[in-house]
Amino acid sequence: MQKKQPIEREDYLRLKSAGLVEGRYPSVMVSARVARATGDVGRHIRERGFNKQYYVDLILALLQEHGPVGRKEVDEVLVPKLPDRMSNEQKRIKTHNLLSELRRSGRIVKEGTRAEPRWVVVRPVPKGNPL
Repeated sequence: MQKKQPIEREDYLRLKSAGLVEGRYPSVMVSARVARATGDVGRHIRERGFNKQYYVDLILALLQEHGPVGRKEVDEVLVPKLPDRMSNEQKRIKTHNLLSELRRSGRIVKEGTRAEPRWVVVRPVPKGNPL
């Protein structure tokens, strides 16, 4: 755990059972309890990140206020909010997965060309108005 050095699986299991670490092996970080005791809660939150709904809400808010927007604009909003312990490649994949999930659920659509896609929020039709 010290200075981002990897730990053995057995050590991880022992620390996890004691409530000192969290996360899935090998991406382990100190637990919230340890972060509070050491006064490092801000770093803990930056490393842990937020729940998926937070990121989905960020994307939807961006699209509702400024849509249609391209991937560059989505990245500008989302990437700084993703956990610090994720690599740039992992952040890119996470953003892609979130956009894909929103598209598959019908909440957003992709317009434009393959080289220059733009994301738009699907606005539900008001009840009583078939058009």
